[in-house]
Amino acid sequence: MVIKSSNPFGSRTRNRTLLALRLLEESHARELSRVLQCSLQGVQGALRSLERDGLIAARSVGRTRLFRLDPRYFAARELATFLARLLEPDDQLRRATSGLRRRPRRAGKRG
Repeated sequence: MVIKSSNPFGSRTRNRTLLALRLLEESHARELSRVLQCSLQGVQGALRSLERDGLIAARSVGRTRLFRLDPRYFAARELATFLARLLEPDDQLRRATSGLRRRPRRAGKRG
């Protein structure tokens, strides 16, 4: 069975960005760019438009902006449920996000 991909949120990059944020809970543009294997500029554009549309929220941590699904969005629970359903056949994205290092390296540690 072939599962045809659709773009319910406008573009493929917007869709993939929302799906990745659903899996990661919170992330920054460069990390999303690596996970999604697309340009940083494309991800930044998707993040800007998703934030403008109220689907995601950002917070600053030092010089980094972290993004997540906006819990104040009027249909936040429904959106999270819908994204979870869209993720079911997407093994590639789930694998890409599961291997990420989610905490900083210990001070002085190389590599």
